[in-house]
This record gives sequence, structure tokens and C-alpha cells, in this order.
Amino acid sequence: MILVTGANGFVGHKIMKICEDTIAAPSLRNVRQEDVNRIIGESDADVIIHTAAISDIGVCQADPDASYYTNVQVPLFIAKASKGRKLICFSSDQVYSGCNDEGPYLEDMVKPGNIYAEHKFEMEQRVLEINPDAVMLRAEWMYDYYLKKSNYFMNILNAKERVSFSSGQFRGITYLKEVAENMEKVITLPGGIYNFGSETTKSMYDITQEFIALLGKKVKVEDIPAGHNLWMNCDKAKKYGVTFRTVMDGLIQCAEDYNLIERQNR
Repeated sequence: MILVTGANGFVGHKIMKICEDTIAAPSLRNVRQEDVNRIIGESDADVIIHTAAISDIGVCQADPDASYYTNVQVPLFIAKASKGRKLICFSSDQVYSGCNDEGPYLEDMVKPGNIYAEHKFEMEQRVLEINPDAVMLRAEWMYDYYLKKSNYFMNILNAKERVSFSSGQFRGITYLKEVAENMEKVITLPGGIYNFGSETTKSMYDITQEFIALLGKKVKVEDIPAGHNLWMNCDKAKKYGVTFRTVMDGLIQCAEDYNLIERQNR
């Protein structure tokens, strides 16, 4: 049995939909250690997938205390209550946001560049100290056809005249369906930290130009100065069979799944 936190959120809802034998954890807002002990104990789950978080970087910058509680303290409660169970926590590619190298980044090349990233990195380290068998997934910017949360896919679909990306910026973006489909293999991973998502050798500008052309949209792609790369090397997870389509192939698959392009017209 798999207990999923944040089951009504962007990531959690897809895991609940695709993975078998899942149960939703109640809200973890304002929980204490004894509350988490009870939730996990009563679940009879042997796997916990923790997706609940405050992931908006601006919100975390504006309210560091709320970010710390949700993004660090709550996972620590779960880690302490998860002894004897497999724990999987979603972290973020933002832990590389302060890196000076161009990338792609390996798991030990960390330098957080914002409050959210600092808290995610602290969470990883402290959870693993409590539960060395836990798995930390440094997830990329995920997308899906999903109306409740802004994401790359919906931003491109809803674009009217122009979008702006840099030909000098590289970042993996990942189809949420593939994230959920990989959970069965993720559960078997040895404890540790893993870069997790689709890989690419193309810039965000090139990816967006190609994707807009496939969709047949008349939207201009403006080339802007490069921001920081969030570009990961995912070889560590691949060695254990956790694989994804390339960024471009993932976008194509998502568009085909929602009947937005015809396969024969590619």
C-alpha cells in the first residue's frame, strides 16, 4: 500500500490516478509529530510518497517560516514516523540554481540560489540522516494538460502572440504522466539522491520553437538573455531503470495523448 501526501495537488493527483494500491493522506497543514505518527500508523502503508510542498519560489521568499515548516519540518516528521517503510520525497532541480558551471549537473554539484532551494536541500540531507533508505527525487519543471496549475505545456498552449525563452538556457522539463509511471521503479531505488526527469541537449528556445511548430501555432518565440541553467545529468537513476523520454519526445507524447497533434502529421 502506498500513502501519498499532497494527493490533491499537481503531482499527487497523477500518482493517485496511475499507481495501484494508493491511499491519500489527509492535509498536513499545521500537523505535529504525533499527528504524522498517527496518520502513517493508521495507513498500514509500506511506501510513503511525499509530494506536498510550497513550491512557489516567490511565496517561499516572502514567507521563509512557512516554507521552512512545510518544506523541511513536515518531511522530518514523516521521516521519523516512516521507520520500516520506504520513503520517497520530491525535491527540486532548484538546488542547482546557484551553480556557476553550465551543467548538466550531477547530484553532488549543489548550490541553492533561493530560499525554496535552500530548504529543499536541507530537507534532503536531514531526512537521509534519519532514514538512510529514503529516496530524494530532484524533479524538474513538470507539465501536463492541467488547468489548476501553470506549467510549460499550458503556457505554450495558451500563448497568443509571443513567448520568451533563451537560446543560451538549458533545462529539463518532464511529462507528469512519466513521473507517475516511474514510481514502481523508484520504490526499488537504494536510498539516496537522484536527478529525476527528461534530458535534453537543446535550449529552451529551440525546444519551444520546435514544439510550437508541431502544434501549428502562430506564436513568435523571442530569444532573450540566458537565465541560470537548471540542467541535470540523470545517469544515476537510469542505471536502475528509471528512464524518461527526451524533453522533445515527452512533449510530443503529451500532445498526442490529449489529441493536440496527429501522429501521422509529425
